[in-house]
Amino acid sequence: MAATQRTYLDYNATAPLLPEAAEALTHALQLPGNPSSVHAEGRAARALVETARDRVAALAGARAGGVTFTSGGSEAANLVMSPGFRRLSDGARPERLLVCATEHVCVLEGHRFPEDAVERIPVDRDGVVDLAWLERRLAELAPRRVLVSVHLANNETGVIQPLARIAERVRAHGGLVHSDAVQAAGRIPVDMAALGVDALTLSGHKLGAPKGVGALVLASEGYELAPLVRGGGQERGRRGGTENVAGIAAFGAAAEAVLRDLVAEGERLSGLRGAFEAAIGRLSPGSVVLGAGAPRLPNTVLFATPGLRAETALIAFDLAGVALSSGSACSSGKVRRSHVLDAMGVAPALAEGALRLSMGRGTTAQAVETFAAAYEKALAALHKGQANAA
Repeated sequence: MAATQRTYLDYNATAPLLPEAAEALTHALQLPGNPSSVHAEGRAARALVETARDRVAALAGARAGGVTFTSGGSEAANLVMSPGFRRLSDGARPERLLVCATEHVCVLEGHRFPEDAVERIPVDRDGVVDLAWLERRLAELAPRRVLVSVHLANNETGVIQPLARIAERVRAHGGLVHSDAVQAAGRIPVDMAALGVDALTLSGHKLGAPKGVGALVLASEGYELAPLVRGGGQERGRRGGTENVAGIAAFGAAAEAVLRDLVAEGERLSGLRGAFEAAIGRLSPGSVVLGAGAPRLPNTVLFATPGLRAETALIAFDLAGVALSSGSACSSGKVRRSHVLDAMGVAPALAEGALRLSMGRGTTAQAVETFAAAYEKALAALHKGQANAA
């Protein structure tokens, strides 16, 4: 019996390996050199790393010298979110950390500040930062140096933050700005200079590179960091240890590929997002698309159906050959209520049924039909159960 055709709609958890990345990965794995060695083999490995550095910098609208390769987005966030992060031009170190309430847990829990020095920035019902609250709190904390961390796009809702406006306010008070751009990079344009941030963090596997490689991107080389990994001085002393040459080369190839197709792919995915949302509204008019009142990534839909529990729905979709998520995939496979939706003030009964579908290069119009058929069956089972319970 032939295997059931699967429909993968969980790109925000991880994107399938791009052909360009697979080719770069395979090539790099065959090279023996250490990129810190001076012989020909070492120089060949170094060339792969530096080419990738240029490509990742281009994806972020940054300078290659500001790119530090890490094991992923979580390590990159942990590296920069520290009282040891400062601009060399003024020397002042941050005393307080303000983080958006809907951040990924690697930001909420991955900092190196004392707990009593950390505050969460509230958001509105669409998940957008409360700018008035932020402005007021920055003024109250002055003249103390503050580090503010706000993601460019949320991993669950796809909501895009007004990051340039946020950064403008923070910098007016002399603060530093970090942004988790893991979900945004490769899906919308990212330009560090235009955003006005000091640091961005990226993850390779979200855009078609292998798992296990990411980057911290600084606006310039004029910053000091307190390294997490100390060793032989690799990555300009910011991150010790021999570089993951194969992973980095693949990351660079994926960055180049997604940047090349960014505009056309964004328009295509936006159209598919509209088709998915139309199908949801047609089959279940009472369903809610969360964050729909704010700008969102073109590839992401987070929706909730009253009465339909996420864990039940995920099993039904999986059995029908459709891979979805209940939100973030960083909870050891557990389905639990989202802190993102709690921060947005979504009613617990609705939040517990939230499902996320996220698309990418391999998503086609056929996926909408497959999803709709599976969703219709899940709704039929829900209505049958409600009728039996009545």
